[in-house]
Amino acid sequence: MQRKAYVPGVAVLLAALLAGCTGGSGGEDTQDDAKPGDSGTTAPAAQPGRYRTLPEACAAVDHGSLDSLLPGIKQIADEEQRGTAYEGTPSPTFDTDRRVGCRWKVESAAATDHLFVDFERVVSYENAVSDDSKASDLYTGKETAADLPEPTSSTSSTTSTSSAGSGSPDPDADSSASPSDSPSDAASASSSTSSSTSPSADATPTSLQPRTLDGLGDEAYLNDTLSSAGSTAQQRTVTVVFRTSNVIVTIEYDEQPAVTGEVPDSKEMQDRARDLAAKLADTLNG
Repeated sequence: MQRKAYVPGVAVLLAALLAGCTGGSGGEDTQDDAKPGDSGTTAPAAQPGRYRTLPEACAAVDHGSLDSLLPGIKQIADEEQRGTAYEGTPSPTFDTDRRVGCRWKVESAAATDHLFVDFERVVSYENAVSDDSKASDLYTGKETAADLPEPTSSTSSTTSTSSAGSGSPDPDADSSASPSDSPSDAASASSSTSSSTSPSADATPTSLQPRTLDGLGDEAYLNDTLSSAGSTAQQRTVTVVFRTSNVIVTIEYDEQPAVTGEVPDSKEMQDRARDLAAKLADTLNG
């Protein structure tokens, strides 16, 4: 009979233990073990850039382009020296998969020409930022630093002039003309008007001003500067920068004439630099 008195107490103790075990296995412990800020999902990584390697910079420019950009190179009599001039000088680099460059410099009786080509492969180390986006940001910084002038248009002035020339004649024009007007007076007035409206001979045509370029890579611009390289000679530098996916290509082409007073031709130098840029873009896309 005494053992029966203890049975209800044992049953109560067992029930309490079972209830405690059941409560400890609830969802509250799972929430406590979860890491702060862990939503259970991971943002997808941005797409890598198209290019994983870079071309060999000195070999990327063919002999035909060098003949055009550096006219004095064909005038080098010594065959070995001419071959060395074609090879160029590689730029120092710690990683040829990230950045490579090459320089050429040729002196002749007419001028000293210098060419520099640089390839930079951009890699983003942020999962949320693609290589292309990072390269685009770097390109934008270069374009901003170039401080290109605002694009100008002669459309409005041309339209205004055309409208004035094609408009109907003023019926009172003949009657308001003074009888004393002579042909010499008219010629003088015409000459005065012409001299006041004619552009300066030194003005750079709109088509040759520093500007962004279409049809070259994903985005591109051209800069053209003329600076004094001494007391008499002037040096012109044409720079073309373009981006294709995650690679940024920079071309710097400058010329300094040997003859005092001569100025390098802007159109000729721009055409040469743009032709080379187009070839390099094709090389990357090939």
